[in-house]
Amino acid sequence: MLNIQTCPHSTETRCDDCRLAGICLPIGLQLEDIGKLDQIIQRGRPVQKKEYIYHAGDKFKSVYAVRSGAVKTIKITEDGIEQITGFYLPGEIIGIDGLATNSHINSAITLETSAICEIPFSRLEELSTRIPHLQRRFFQIMSKEIASEQQLITLLGKNSAEERIAALLLSISSRNQSRGLSAKDFYLPMSRSDIANFLGLTIETVSRIFTRFHKSGLITLDKKHIVLNHADALRSFPQPLA
Repeated sequence: MLNIQTCPHSTETRCDDCRLAGICLPIGLQLEDIGKLDQIIQRGRPVQKKEYIYHAGDKFKSVYAVRSGAVKTIKITEDGIEQITGFYLPGEIIGIDGLATNSHINSAITLETSAICEIPFSRLEELSTRIPHLQRRFFQIMSKEIASEQQLITLLGKNSAEERIAALLLSISSRNQSRGLSAKDFYLPMSRSDIANFLGLTIETVSRIFTRFHKSGLITLDKKHIVLNHADALRSFPQPLA
């Protein structure tokens, strides 16, 4: 018989038995409060690769927790060019961009088949008034999102291509570690093209630097599979994205 705890895509997985409870919204909540949060969360079918979770301009109704898979957020510039604004991994929250204007500024697209928990914001807001720790946790998530955007602006404005890629690798490494996964050996869910778009580089530059890192022994590279052989050397570059 299938154990639903081993299937991250299962719609039956609940907050109190989810492997991501320690880093997602339920962190620090009492079991009784986790049960209350669980009652408002909507878990639909797995979202297939390249499907939209929401579009820019959609009315803001919910925030979303990535339970499995990976998601990118994009915005369309005034010139009609797609700009990637973030990559999100399991345990992370998306959709907060719609809170200020009551409509989403970005679109969210899955990078691979993903399980998404939808959390209606009106119900989350109501529940937060009864569970102060939940409200504090949501504010922490918002603060981290702001800090990440500020770091990205700094990174793109001042840092070299090598520093940008090193920062991205270290960011994914630390985020994997927070989920109890390997900080050294991991898979990149995004394409070289997506990395180039996000970091303001060309695909050729991204490929060249990955090859250079591989040949120098900093990393071992096999398509999207990365092993960080010398993370300390990568850390000599500016701090990773939050």
